[in-house]
Amino acid sequence: MTTHLHSGAGATTNDKAGPSRRRVVDLEGVTKVYETGVGGFSALSDADLAIDAGEFVAIVGKSGSGKSTLLNMLTGIDRPTSGVVQVNGTVLDDLSENEVARWRGENVGLVFQFQQLMPTLTIIENVMMPMDFTKSVPMKDRRPRALDLLELVAIADQADKFPSALSGGQQQRAAIARSLANDPPLIAADEPTGNLDSHTADSVLGLLGDLTAAGKTVVMVTHERDIAARVDRVVTVADGRILGGDSLGAAGEGAKRPAAGAGESRE
Repeated sequence: MTTHLHSGAGATTNDKAGPSRRRVVDLEGVTKVYETGVGGFSALSDADLAIDAGEFVAIVGKSGSGKSTLLNMLTGIDRPTSGVVQVNGTVLDDLSENEVARWRGENVGLVFQFQQLMPTLTIIENVMMPMDFTKSVPMKDRRPRALDLLELVAIADQADKFPSALSGGQQQRAAIARSLANDPPLIAADEPTGNLDSHTADSVLGLLGDLTAAGKTVVMVTHERDIAARVDRVVTVADGRILGGDSLGAAGEGAKRPAAGAGESRE
C-alpha cells in the first residue's frame, strides 16, 4: 500500500505562482477577549488572515503577542469572541463542540513542541490514534497506512518501539506522521522545533516544507531565527494584532534553503 498525500477536496495541483490556488484559511475580523479578575484581556484584535493551499506560513511574535491564540482560532481549539473563522470551507462558529472535534480530526493535523505522544502506546499505535478516533480509514487499512506514514518520515524501523526509546527528533517525526493520519489539508504546528537542537530542527523544518510540495498547507508558530528563508510567508503578531504577512521570505522563494528530504539520516 502506497500512501498518497492530498491537499483536500477541490484542490488543484500545487503551484506557488498559479492563480487557481484554493483558499484553506480565511479569518475575518477575529477578536478574542478573555475575562480575568481585573476585566477583559484582548488576546487577539480584529485579525484578518487568508492562507491558500500549499502555503508554508510562519506566525512569529514575542511571547504573549497572540500568535498561539491565532493558531488556536484556525484549528478550532478556541472560539473567537467575535469575527468569522472559516477553514477548508467550514465556518467553525456554526459547529457544536462535538462537531468541531470531529471536524478537527478530519481536517487538521496538529504538531506540538513536546510531541504529546502517548507513552504507553507504540509509535505505530500513536500514528493510528487519529484514524481510530474518526473511523475514516477502514480498520484493515490503518496499520498499513500508519507504517507508510512512518516510512515517509524515515522512522518505519521504529514503529513497534515506545516513544521513550526514540530521540527527540524521531519523536517529532512520529508526531508529524500522526498529524497526517487522516490526510488533512491543514497542518498546524505550535513551536515544533522549540525543543530540538539546531540540526534536528532544520531537518524537521525541511520535512514540513516537503509537505507543502504535496499540496498540504502548513501553518507554524515559531521563534526560529531566519525562518523567512524556509517559508512562503511570515505573519507577525504583536499585542494581539497582525502587523503583516510578507509574501515569501525576505530573500524570495528562489533563495530558500534546500528542503531536508524525508529519507535523510536520522537524528
